[in-house]
Amino acid sequence: MPRLVALLSALLLSAAPVLADSPGSASAALPDVGVTSVTGARLADARPVTADRAMVVTAQHLATEVGVDILKKGGNAVDAAVAVGYALAVVHPCCGNIGGGGFMTLHLADGQNLFLDFREKAPLAATRTMFQDAEGNVVPERSRASWLGTGVPGTVMGLNEALAKYGTMRRDEVMAPAIALAQDGFVLNEADAHLLGLRTKVFAKEPNVAKIFLHPDGSPYQAGERLKQPELARTLQLIASDGSAAFYDGPISKAIVAASKADGGLFTQQDFTGYTTPWSAPVGCDYRGYRIVSAPPPSSGGTTLCEILQIVQPYPLGSWGYASVEVTQKLVEAERHAFADRNTYLGDPAFVKNPIEQLLSADHAAKIRAAIQPDRATPSSQVTGSLGPEEGQHTTHYSIIDAKGNAVGVTYTLNFFFGTGKIAGDTGFFLNNEMDDFTSKPGVPNAFGLVQGETNAVAPGKRPLSSMTPTIVLKDGKPFMVTGSPGGSTIISTTLESILNVVDFGMNMQQAVDAPRVHHQWLPDTVFVEPGYLTPRTRSALEAMGYTFKERSPWGADEAILVDPATGKLEGANDSCRPAGLAAGY
Repeated sequence: MPRLVALLSALLLSAAPVLADSPGSASAALPDVGVTSVTGARLADARPVTADRAMVVTAQHLATEVGVDILKKGGNAVDAAVAVGYALAVVHPCCGNIGGGGFMTLHLADGQNLFLDFREKAPLAATRTMFQDAEGNVVPERSRASWLGTGVPGTVMGLNEALAKYGTMRRDEVMAPAIALAQDGFVLNEADAHLLGLRTKVFAKEPNVAKIFLHPDGSPYQAGERLKQPELARTLQLIASDGSAAFYDGPISKAIVAASKADGGLFTQQDFTGYTTPWSAPVGCDYRGYRIVSAPPPSSGGTTLCEILQIVQPYPLGSWGYASVEVTQKLVEAERHAFADRNTYLGDPAFVKNPIEQLLSADHAAKIRAAIQPDRATPSSQVTGSLGPEEGQHTTHYSIIDAKGNAVGVTYTLNFFFGTGKIAGDTGFFLNNEMDDFTSKPGVPNAFGLVQGETNAVAPGKRPLSSMTPTIVLKDGKPFMVTGSPGGSTIISTTLESILNVVDFGMNMQQAVDAPRVHHQWLPDTVFVEPGYLTPRTRSALEAMGYTFKERSPWGADEAILVDPATGKLEGANDSCRPAGLAAGY
């Protein structure tokens, strides 16, 4: 695919947009694109990592190397994904995990598109008002920092299930690198040490956590030091030997249940023995000749992503240009309506009926476009779920494509950095606070500001609605892109914009991942932008229409792969927000 690095540089530096008739092509310049010249220069210099056969991109360089080694040994993308998932639990403990859960989207070389749900579940003793006090007020700490906030972890069963069904290597083979990293330790770089240092005070409150992640004097580990995790190594070895049974019906779950009971939690052994990881069909939609394959409920990601794409598809985004007034206004309005639908209608499919077909219909998109005014903002107070009267910055995503054309996207999470900050006994891994993703009380925002409805209320055995969006984009039935991100509610817009940046604005994969982002989620009625997204002139024009902006430090961490359809060469891009990450291939 021809790239437009020089042209993009000139266009961005002169504040003129790209007219992209197809990815990688540019043919015209129109006035006013909203990106600053400093950002334009940075994007113009952005180059992806390239490879001829296979690519792995993760948020931690050692985990990427584990995945590449598995592929070089003859493993497929699923083998590598499982090896990476376990490795990240060791070298990226803020976000990689075996104490949380997530989703896996797969495209197999034989043409199958599959989705694996290993999202956490609420304990069977959970109640819809468990995060409220006697007066009905939400108590945030209950869902975020206590044992009540932890759902039944799904990662171990999810990874093992994927390996058993579509992998080619033995469990002990793909887990050996993670076990070695935990047992022998790994040397922290600046980014690794920074992440650990963010939670020093939390670690200090838990003696078993402090023993692993702090020095005896209570000081945090520094770059250049070696972090060893022998307890986690023993846990991983148990899983390698005995499989999921060791976690869900053996000593690991027993330790979690005991710690939960001792500290006011709700877990029983039945919560673990009854856990399942269902397979289903992904959500799919078409956009400008590409097929989007993404996450269905209990993720809201794929549905909301596709709804936004259906709304904006008729607009000439490429002609208007990246970050222009017109593009920003249409994206914000599409996101406003799609997030209102998300928060009203979507939930765990075992508990609610998700109207996906209606949400993604041409009629629904047309009604929303008809409601979008070309020259003014629509207040979110005037927007509701519109079908009729009837819903973690602290997550990690990784992308893999192997030499045979198998593609895997995995997003999994503990919710907050290091979850609750708690470890059960000597198991060695952090536990999630994923229960905060439920609606603690209709109309009350969660930690990411999402105001959700009854469909996502807490219920026994229910999976909380997620924004995780592991996505594969196909061209003529073959992988074109694998993309996804952490970031709570911003996951959806981050993943969306990585696709638009390539398909509509002709960016290479690294430029698409590094470009400043815009996000709106219905409520609060604020447009969030990253630094460098808007020029003063563009911002002024949009504010005159009634939009309110808040600049935030960069969010998300897209780890993405692009395949050039003409040459087959792979482009890997590690998000600059994750300096410990790496794109690598062969």
